[in-house]
Amino acid sequence: MTVEITSHEELRELLGVPGARAAAKERAVLHERDRQWLAAAPFCLVATAGADGTCDVSPKGDPAGFARVLDDRTIAVPERPGNRRADGYRNILDNPHVGLIFLIPGRTDTLRINGRAKLVRDAPYFDDMLVQGHRPVLAVEVAVEQIFYHCAKAFLRSELWRPETWQPDVLPSRARLIKEVETPAESLADLERHYGPTYADNLYR
Repeated sequence: MTVEITSHEELRELLGVPGARAAAKERAVLHERDRQWLAAAPFCLVATAGADGTCDVSPKGDPAGFARVLDDRTIAVPERPGNRRADGYRNILDNPHVGLIFLIPGRTDTLRINGRAKLVRDAPYFDDMLVQGHRPVLAVEVAVEQIFYHCAKAFLRSELWRPETWQPDVLPSRARLIKEVETPAESLADLERHYGPTYADNLYR
């Protein structure tokens, strides 16, 4: 029998209260260590929700330091050419609240930033975000409201950074997955060519 949790009180009774350190770790201003973390992070996840509650989590990645610190309370994350769905960006236009998790490969803790976002189509700092000669398509500016470091337990439990546990071939190739799940018009051979060795040559075009 499934037993659902239906109240804040029930949830708190089940989980208990956070310890003093966990409860007090939130900040709203970037520390120098936060700046160093952002300078070392090549990857983040951006979570958004639309006005109707529709959610999206989008991965963002570039050379380390791609998220630019604009001041002690503002960061900017560049957008590169992608699939043009813009799910998260459409959410931001309706609801500016965002959550970001910044990862450093091999680190089992993460930096979390929550705040209010806006979409910027151009700004002077875009010239500092050049990669392979290409400026960002746009940038997400985030006014920091909450920032803190998250503990390592999820990464330790999942053994995420232990290469000996990795099984990249447990599923078919990207091309085969697309052919089987999305049933596109392209042939499997065409998809394999598209996602083959030359795929990485067009990351910024």
